[in-house]
Amino acid sequence: MATQSAELTANPYQSSQAAVEVKAYTYDRWMESIGIPIHRGFFIEDLRTVELGWWDERQCNAAFVQLMGQEGITSAVVMEIAPGKTLPPVKFALDELIYVLQGRGVSTVWTADGAPKKTFEWQDRSLFQIGSNCYLQLGNMRGDRPARLLRYSYLPLATSLVTEPSFYFNNPFQKADSSKQEMDAYSEAKLIENGDPSLAWGGNRVYWFGNFFPDMAAWDKLTTNRRGGMSVTIMFPNSEMSCHMSVFPTRTYKKAHRHGPGRVIVIPAGEGYSVLWEEGKEKIVAPWHEGSMFVPPNKWFHQHFNVGATPARYLALHPPRQFRGHAEKIEDRAKDMIEYVDEDPWIREKFEGELAKGRLTTLMPQDAYTVKSYNWHPTKG
Repeated sequence: MATQSAELTANPYQSSQAAVEVKAYTYDRWMESIGIPIHRGFFIEDLRTVELGWWDERQCNAAFVQLMGQEGITSAVVMEIAPGKTLPPVKFALDELIYVLQGRGVSTVWTADGAPKKTFEWQDRSLFQIGSNCYLQLGNMRGDRPARLLRYSYLPLATSLVTEPSFYFNNPFQKADSSKQEMDAYSEAKLIENGDPSLAWGGNRVYWFGNFFPDMAAWDKLTTNRRGGMSVTIMFPNSEMSCHMSVFPTRTYKKAHRHGPGRVIVIPAGEGYSVLWEEGKEKIVAPWHEGSMFVPPNKWFHQHFNVGATPARYLALHPPRQFRGHAEKIEDRAKDMIEYVDEDPWIREKFEGELAKGRLTTLMPQDAYTVKSYNWHPTKG
């Protein structure tokens, strides 16, 4: 009987060396192959002005952002839609979060099984989720200026498992119940008051459930948190993706804390800075305002400071739960959170110095520096 031998084709995104001997992941080599800018480091001061390059396959200018702490886990891509233009549709095999850095446009989402298309409009600071194996087409409704979007997914982690990036784009696979899952998509978000605390940030049983949030700078459905300020947890339908947004008062700052890697933080509103440091090592200052982005590396302490005249907001796009860490649980606070009374004196000195540059003074309550395990309350700011 005649036999036909299999033909082996080398994967251009895999290294010929053993995986344990190389630092780059499949995703890294795929990024390099695209030929557009890749921005690295600890922070991006303004994603709205960061350098982009032409991505012919997507018919737009774009750039990868891979900050320290994202490697091998989460993907961030800035894409720009030219005035009045509509991008070619793309079917992506993974769930994806999209945050609008600037612009006004329209999204059309559909599946390959004949379900009705969903179309919705977005604007500055909108946040929406696109489910896996959906087609997505994005258009810029303005004819006088480009629109910029930040697209976030777990593609680096996925390509470490199935190491052919093209597998994730325009794959013909379709979920059997996709039309049912998309039926209520992009409608008003719903409040869940007795949800599973293991799913939400901080173990909170209250969170918002939906996949379209029109303006994260205006979202006012918040609950008090113990680190200072207010927050909201957001969960997405039929997805393990999640995020949270924290809002904290002018001239105050959060307690230092740490958790797992891969958490992309973008700023919808406010002016300030964050300090990032590996325990026992030099501190890095990341300045921010609307459109900034940074990523706390794995188990690095980080602390957020509002030195503006208005409340500040940061939106944290969560990595897979396996990388979330346990810093939000009460029993881990001693090792993963630094109380104000125990912080490096430099922290307070720098904060008050930065405020003085703008002729402002601190609004931090004095109890924060004298009461161990100080918890914020609405009446205390």
